[in-house]
Amino acid sequence: VQLQASGGGLVQAGGSLRLSCAASGRAFSSYAMGWFRQAPGKEREFVASISWRGGTTYYADSVKGRFTISRDNAKNTVYLQMNSLKPEDTAVYSCARAVGLSATPSGYNYWGQGTLVTVSS
Repeated sequence: VQLQASGGGLVQAGGSLRLSCAASGRAFSSYAMGWFRQAPGKEREFVASISWRGGTTYYADSVKGRFTISRDNAKNTVYLQMNSLKPEDTAVYSCARAVGLSATPSGYNYWGQGTLVTVSS
């Protein structure tokens, strides 16, 4: 399984970005997917997760109401729509595949390379 995130960039506070994560290999639709981020000097933290069919989502409190995770199983892609961005959202964002079907903040076994999001004040 290979995961490749894209869509990062520089945006002003209050702006929006949409991240994409393309997955290779089979059985993409059989697993939950998640987004994580790591800011400079900080540990990686959970951002959002979506269940295998997309019916259930789970968000970190810090992004709830501003970020939306979605997936297109026909395209083997998961998305993260980020609105009302804040400087504290600045981080490298990575996608990951869960070990099971359900949206979850933990239990991931495949990770992709990240994409940098920088939010200026």
